[in-house]
Amino acid sequence: MPTTPANTPEPPEDVAALRAELAASRAELAELRSRLHHRDCELEKLKLELARLKRKQFGRSSERLDAQIAQLELTIEEMEAAQAEAAAQQPRPSASPKPSPSARPARQALPDDLPREDRLHAAACTCPDCGGALTYLGEDVSEVLEYVPASFKVIRHIRPKHRCGQCGTINQAPAAERPIERGLAGPGLLAQVLVAKYCDHLPLYRQSAICAREGVELTRSTLADWVGASSTLLAPIGEALQRHILAGATVHADDTPEPVLAPGRGQTRTARLWTYVRDERAAGGETPPAVVFRYSPDRKGVHPQRHLHSFTGVLQADGYAGFRPLYDTGRVQEAACWAHVRRKFHDIDQGNGSPLAREALERIGTLYAIEADIRGKAPDVRRAERQARAGPVLDALYTWFTDKLQRVSAKSAFAVAVRYALERWSALTRHRHDDGVEIDNAAERALRTVALGRKNYLFAGSDRGGDSAALIYSLIGTARLNGVDPYAYLRAVLERIGTHPINRIDELLPWNIALDTEHEYARAA
Repeated sequence: MPTTPANTPEPPEDVAALRAELAASRAELAELRSRLHHRDCELEKLKLELARLKRKQFGRSSERLDAQIAQLELTIEEMEAAQAEAAAQQPRPSASPKPSPSARPARQALPDDLPREDRLHAAACTCPDCGGALTYLGEDVSEVLEYVPASFKVIRHIRPKHRCGQCGTINQAPAAERPIERGLAGPGLLAQVLVAKYCDHLPLYRQSAICAREGVELTRSTLADWVGASSTLLAPIGEALQRHILAGATVHADDTPEPVLAPGRGQTRTARLWTYVRDERAAGGETPPAVVFRYSPDRKGVHPQRHLHSFTGVLQADGYAGFRPLYDTGRVQEAACWAHVRRKFHDIDQGNGSPLAREALERIGTLYAIEADIRGKAPDVRRAERQARAGPVLDALYTWFTDKLQRVSAKSAFAVAVRYALERWSALTRHRHDDGVEIDNAAERALRTVALGRKNYLFAGSDRGGDSAALIYSLIGTARLNGVDPYAYLRAVLERIGTHPINRIDELLPWNIALDTEHEYARAA
């Protein structure tokens, strides 16, 4: 009989126990693989977030890079100034030949619309050599660009009094209207304060210092009073702008945070500025474009729902849940923004150089190229081009999205971006059949001026200050959209609005201001 070696283990007696042990090992291995996959996904998210924060830290808007650029520009200025100073100190020959035209740098002609002042440099009336009469041969004209600094002036309104010699009645012209009752500032000065603060992003305390250098003491509190009083005067125009925007078939909406000072705590809280834009120019429309801002102390959905309670049409916005009740009414249709979709893939591409994200960007870029070709064309042309050219691209992109979603990790950043697009696909493709809908949101561009101002203001002083800022941003933004100089527009309005009939307030909208008045005020400024 064969014998079993002493070092050979005995086969297990319980096969069921062995199978249970194997199943437990497999379950443990699956659990470890799941944890490892989850860790990899979390690591990918953290890397993307780190890359995003680094881009913010070292991007074009960072203070560090701005300081380096400023220092470099200052160095170049100092070197050029030193070079010019050295050249000026060198002795000049009595007669130097003129450089050839190719050696002289090209000088741009001065604008024709600049005011010109002629100064005649008359020579002797007789020949300095023999005293004979001179014959006119022509003249040489050279131009020098000069600067006339901003200045103040006082306008004295004089109203003579007359007394009737028979009945004693005293006759006098009525007092001139002022934008602010018994106020010191004229319409031009008020417009300058508003434009400097909300268009040029110059805080009031800096404006006060500038005025002091001109010999006029205007305290910050005085300027703040003028801003508040002007906002009260201009409020009806803001309401007219909102009515104009909500009367359109498509409205673009977005919002941005606005720090507001919290009284008594020395800290700020986060409020919101909502922006609503009507701009039909890309769709071949001739209706004047307009933008209106609205302030709210928080980001609750009740605010945009209140702002848009009377609107019926297409609302183009991001995926903010506060807009959902408007869509649920059935009178507002949702149109999503491809810029938000593109931004997600762009962040992935910048973070880890994903080939899938880069391909998504290229496919989306094809859609934008089609929109660039049809911008401003007639509605029927836009509709036909979109259906013929964009339709196949959208169909292929949808198929590509669904296919890749099944092949990548469900928790990856790429999968999150794809699901974001697919969940909004109907709203993202509404422009395919509606020629009045754009591929992205025009309201985002309107918010750029707010971001610039926020860098200088740091925060708003109160909720009332937020309302004033929203109103002036609306007027300045709409004036710019219509090619009207903001200062000229605000000066014209402030000069008239005190006596203008409220039932004809639409006459004071930027596109209804006479161009000759605009140009006159622009030159005066």
